[in-house]
Amino acid sequence: MGYLPEIYKDFKHKFPEVAKAYDELAVSCHRWGPLDEKTRRLVKLGIAVGLSSEGGVRSHARQALEEGISADEIRHAVLLSLTTAGFPTMIAAMKWVDEVIAKSG
Repeated sequence: MGYLPEIYKDFKHKFPEVAKAYDELAVSCHRWGPLDEKTRRLVKLGIAVGLSSEGGVRSHARQALEEGISADEIRHAVLLSLTTAGFPTMIAAMKWVDEVIAKSG
């Protein structure tokens, strides 16, 4: 994992045992089941969009790009949230994704 937000670095510093357990749980959940890597990443992005989690959207968009998922595929995943999460949620997430894509290029 490349980039880590300062708030997460601080959490890991203050609560190293909890952070380690959380990281292990995240890896276990990510690897369990039949979904392939790309699908898992886009599902996680969609969940972050639905929660209006700016940090989550940015993180999963960044990881998706690092994993070779195209900008258009990421944008499509965000666009799919329009009729489920609503226009304000989708358009905010699209802005965050576009900023991540712009920084990566």
